[in-house]
Amino acid sequence: MITVWGRATSGNVQMVMWAIAELKLEHKRLDVGGAFGGNDTAEFKAMNPNGLVPVVRDGDGPFLWESAAIVRYLAASYGDAQFWPTSPVARAQVDMWAEWIKTSFAPVLLPNLFWPIIGVTPDKRDHAAIAAAAARMKPLALMLDQRLSEGDYIGGKDICFADIIVGTLLYRYFTLEFDRAETPHLRAYYDRLSARPAYAEHAMVSYESLRAK
Repeated sequence: MITVWGRATSGNVQMVMWAIAELKLEHKRLDVGGAFGGNDTAEFKAMNPNGLVPVVRDGDGPFLWESAAIVRYLAASYGDAQFWPTSPVARAQVDMWAEWIKTSFAPVLLPNLFWPIIGVTPDKRDHAAIAAAAARMKPLALMLDQRLSEGDYIGGKDICFADIIVGTLLYRYFTLEFDRAETPHLRAYYDRLSARPAYAEHAMVSYESLRAK
């Protein structure tokens, strides 16, 4: 049994839950963080000193934190050669996109677009800053679009662990109200992910509860 501590509206929790669902692993998830609280307690910080979700424990194993590291652990432990490529070269070629989404794409999307749009009421938004962030987002989306012109998934004909890390953010990317680049390959990729039951259940989670009122 895999135990996950973290709220369903957390993008990092969604990444882990999607991986668990794709791998069909027995699990339970406990609501922690955000409106649920519980992540600032001594007990929780004994599991993750950062006080952040998700935290995962596989059976009686060690407590694991950092969502991408958890996804890689699950992939290495339970994935087949498609999900977790056995060749270090093949694995690195997809893993670099998993790293890129967190170091290049997410730092523009989340603090500069998602939270300034969702976390601020329309009358108080900095529309110039949002437009500038949208402009910075366009070349990044085009880079990913070019990569996805090479195949249906980052992993080729089917998903791999890197698709989990890359794809989770796309629900927010495609449903936010901002000016996006024309990216037909990226859009088709998102549509393919949306048709996957595990993605629809765990990544396409409404963020309306996070919206400023």
